[in-house]
Amino acid sequence: MQQQGGGSEMEVTWEDQQNINKFGRLNNRYHELEDEIKIAKETNENLEDASNELILTDEDSVRFQIGEVFVHMANDEVESKIDQMKEMTTKNLEKLEEEKASLLSQMAELKKILYGKFKDSINLEED
Repeated sequence: MQQQGGGSEMEVTWEDQQNINKFGRLNNRYHELEDEIKIAKETNENLEDASNELILTDEDSVRFQIGEVFVHMANDEVESKIDQMKEMTTKNLEKLEEEKASLLSQMAELKKILYGKFKDSINLEED
């Protein structure tokens, strides 16, 4: 790798390559997490909408989907089930957000190390 303007060779050590590879893996996982977080947020919104619709219904029982099958269930049972699903989704979302924060912290540390050594010779930013 060459420094810009200097013309001298900059050696990429085994440790540098490991840091670059780790950054790449963390960045890939970061993008996967972004997708998972988006899905979890949409699921939470859908569950909230279902809960609100359940409140508005005049029926004593509603059709509730379990897998590919719809089952008639009492409103109270469905409300309880939706609350459980919202709680699970919220916990999962919190876990995903914590992992994302950890990844961002690790990536920032690696950026500091790599930019400190390679300056403008390396680009770790997304366009």
